[in-house]
Amino acid sequence: MQNHFELFQLPQRFTLDTSALEQAYHEVQNQTHPDRFVNATSAEKRVAMQWTTRANEAYQTLKSPFKRAAYLCELNGVALEVESNTAMPTAFLMQQMEWRETLDDARAEKNLAALEQLDEELRAARRADLQRIGVLLDAGDFQQAAQYVRQLMFLEKFGEEIGNAFAVLES
Repeated sequence: MQNHFELFQLPQRFTLDTSALEQAYHEVQNQTHPDRFVNATSAEKRVAMQWTTRANEAYQTLKSPFKRAAYLCELNGVALEVESNTAMPTAFLMQQMEWRETLDDARAEKNLAALEQLDEELRAARRADLQRIGVLLDAGDFQQAAQYVRQLMFLEKFGEEIGNAFAVLES
């Protein structure tokens, strides 16, 4: 079975031409569109629907830098083991603790400016991690990239918490 990159005939790299991805996705979608199978058998319609579903899943995975990074690690035999491998560098854990305190204080004080500052710091950390991940993946260092992908998962979840805090403060 083809992997997502092969499905769209794209190089198996983190650095991706998003316009080429869009174009390839639309080409696959056009080939499997239900209108093309109006007079087809039930089996042919089912296969077309499976291809459409697969193309959608592949597109969503490759479009998201975070999901693309995780997928590349797994494609190259490096399981993320998020449930069992929770070891993180001390500096990262300390940063997480500081951010959590800042978030708790901002919530308690209903301090929108502090929340905005925290959100910007988190965005910068995510951008930096994604850049590091991209360099590592494109260099073939999937083991090290996986460590940063695990960190990024923590940052993504924390970003959701910040978003929830914004929603509460702005309501």
